[in-house]
Amino acid sequence: MTQPDPGRESEPPESTSPSEAGAAEAAGGGRIPRWLPRAMVLALALVAVYQLGSWAFHRLTGLLVGILIASFLALGIEPPVSRMVARGMRRGTATLLVCLVLALVAAGFFAMFGSLLAGQISGIADDFPRYADSLIGWINRTFHTDLSRVEIQGRLARSGWLRTYVQKSAGGVFDFSASVLGGLFRILTIFLFAFYFAADGPRLRRALCSLLPPAKQTEMLRAWEIAVDKTSGYLYSRGLMALISAVAHFVMLALLGVPYAPALAVWVGVVSQFIPVIGTYLAAALPMLVAFAVGPWYAVWVLIFVVVYQQFENYLIQPRLTSKTVDIHPAVAFGSVVAGTALLGVAGTLIAIPVVATLQAFLGVYVKRYDVAEDLRGEEAQRYPRREGRSLPARLRGLLRGRGRS
Repeated sequence: MTQPDPGRESEPPESTSPSEAGAAEAAGGGRIPRWLPRAMVLALALVAVYQLGSWAFHRLTGLLVGILIASFLALGIEPPVSRMVARGMRRGTATLLVCLVLALVAAGFFAMFGSLLAGQISGIADDFPRYADSLIGWINRTFHTDLSRVEIQGRLARSGWLRTYVQKSAGGVFDFSASVLGGLFRILTIFLFAFYFAADGPRLRRALCSLLPPAKQTEMLRAWEIAVDKTSGYLYSRGLMALISAVAHFVMLALLGVPYAPALAVWVGVVSQFIPVIGTYLAAALPMLVAFAVGPWYAVWVLIFVVVYQQFENYLIQPRLTSKTVDIHPAVAFGSVVAGTALLGVAGTLIAIPVVATLQAFLGVYVKRYDVAEDLRGEEAQRYPRREGRSLPARLRGLLRGRGRS
């Protein structure tokens, strides 16, 4: 056995850092860090909450869109309800009266088009034998066949294709009925939420303001007033323009002798105003189709009138009615409608412009603007000099004189 050298001093052990010691201990002992189980549980909980929220959002999308439409409808009927309350009427009663008027107007609109659709279907059913005989006669003359309507009806009655088609049509009728009932239920839900929002407007504002500090409550009320002003202004200006458009188109259709002139005029007025920019031309398709059944030239006259009236409305009626309510550039309006349709479908089409008008007014109040620098003004004036005192006819005469001299 070797003995240690007593004269030799023992060397101190090499020092190790705490991180290296912890790593060595973990590697040597094979223990799991304490934070890892908690992190895994937290990650799984977040994933579960996200999945649950996504599932609930997709299931409740229809309800959320209905609440959004109801909120804007409540903002739109706020001014007449407030006027009735100022005259001594209870707020619930005033809200109920306004909602009943809107419901009657909507029911009348759909009733008119129900009668129009029923009349068209009845006319097609009455004239179907004549159309069938005309088509069979053309086939016999063209292809030298000897077909008859009675023989074709007998073959269809004996074939299994007709039975299968009738069975599928019965299922389609059931689906259509379910869709109609679902649509009526959604409309009723929207009206109920709009009634509650409008009837409890002051209480709702107080509840929202109670969640904010006193410095932010004034800003909340100002944003609320801007939303009410822009939404109600949009609805009333569009409603008035729809009335003017309906009256003008009714006079035109009545003079041409087009059937169902009142229903077609209301259709053009409503669709052309609440679907901006392209609504007029979409709405004109139905009266043109009905007028074409009367005569091809009648459809041409309807198209000419629609184009002329659109220019008259764009340059004379609309600027005067919307200058103080929803003064939005046409390109911005069109883009907002496209974006709203892509996000929320038909509901986005209806509420896109009031939302953009509210945001524009809100930004106009809070966004600070600065004067344009003098250098930019001078550069713009040099590039685009003004010719003051000379109208367009005067400039044209000057150009013609210059050419004559040359």
